[in-house]
Formats: sequence, structure tokens, C-alpha cells
Amino acid sequence: MKEVIFVKNVFGLFLCLLFLCACSRTNDTNILKIGTDATYPPFEIIDTTTGELVGFDIDLMKEICKEISKKPEFIIVPFDGIIAGLKQKKYDAIISAMTITDERSKEVGFSKPYFLAGQSIVVREDNNSIKSLNDLINKKIGVQLGTTGEIEAKKILNVVVVSYDNISAAFIDLKNGRIDAIINDIPTNRLIVNQKGKMKIVGEPLTKECYGIAVRQEDKKLLELINCTLDKIQKNGIQRKLYRKWQIE
Repeated sequence: MKEVIFVKNVFGLFLCLLFLCACSRTNDTNILKIGTDATYPPFEIIDTTTGELVGFDIDLMKEICKEISKKPEFIIVPFDGIIAGLKQKKYDAIISAMTITDERSKEVGFSKPYFLAGQSIVVREDNNSIKSLNDLINKKIGVQLGTTGEIEAKKILNVVVVSYDNISAAFIDLKNGRIDAIINDIPTNRLIVNQKGKMKIVGEPLTKECYGIAVRQEDKKLLELINCTLDKIQKNGIQRKLYRKWQIE
């Protein structure tokens, strides 16, 4: 009798484990894993007070996930390897102030644009010799590794390009005189210059660029869902509210 009860208990435990595994798999399909480089205010950054991941991109992706009935799970990765991680299926999508370029489009599928940006030059406040792109000759220029800022800097002849893992380190070196200028995205430049002081933006914007959300090229259904949702939140005013919240209008 004890043997029969034992077998029944084991069988019951086995069924419970199967049920739990099935539930786990079901829940996993409701999670959207998103890669982001949390070093790029006001789009994605760790709040030093709360330790939480915040920013325009983060709020935007949360709104998208709400509309498509997915739970967002953000995975923080360095920008230079963010596309490789997507292709290796470490996450399902990327939102990271990523400019849509022809080169990147060969590797990933991009959503329709959700933000218009561009590159600008930042120098120290007391620097009066650099006023435009032409004044960067023979200078040391800080950029973030793997970005369009790095691409633009490398187009300039006779300069030393210093690439950083995150743009915050470049701004520290600029303030301390270790580099002469930074080429980086306009919204981030404005925010850091306003917050940190002792720096200024000079010259005209160097480029016009559009940010997009990236997915694997084969994930056409997910891309369609993201695009439809972007259309919806642009029309219903949610995206405009996020622009105002993060002061990037």
C-alpha cells in the first residue's frame, strides 16, 4: 500500500513539474527582451538616486509593450556590441538612440523613425578657437565607440579620434582638457552641457539622423507590431507627452 501511495505521489509531483514548466514557457512568450546601452541621457540612463533604468527610450518601449500585451525586460549592453547581441538572440529588440543607417540596415530590421536627431560639436566654455567643423583639424576629438558620431569624426582629415565605451567618459576628459572636442548626438549634448556646465555647443549641426527600433531581419511580425504601435502613440499624443517629459522637443 505504501508503495502505491509513493508511486502516486511521485506521479503527481511529475505532473506538477510539467505544469509549471508549461506555465513558464507561456509566460516567457509574453516577455519582450530589449537591449539598451544605459549611458545615454536623456534616452537611457540609470537614475543614480533610485538605481532604476529611465529615459525617453525606456518610456517609449514600455508604452509599445503595453499596447502589444508584452512585459518589457531591459538588458543593458555596451553599444558597440548591441547589434551582435540581437543577432545572437540575447534579446528581441534594441532601443538605444540608434540611428538608422544603410550599414546597420544590412544587419537588422528597423522600425519607422521615432526621433529626429543629428550630430553637433561640444568644446570647453573657454575655447574660442573651435567654432566649426573646419577648426577641428589637428585636434583630439572624443566620440562613443560604434556610433555615428565616431563615423563623422573619422571623416575629418588630420584629427585624432579618441573612442570611448560611453559618452560620459568623453565629457569628463573634455572638461579636464585631455581632448579638445566631442562629436555626439545633439539632444544628449544639450542635456549634459546644461547639467554639467563649463562646456558649450559650437557650429551648425553636422548631420540629420533618425532613430529607430531594431529587430532581427526575420522578425517581420514583431516589426509590424512595433510600427503599428508607433503610429498609434504618435496619433494619440503619448509620444508628444514623452517628448515634453524628457525635454527633447
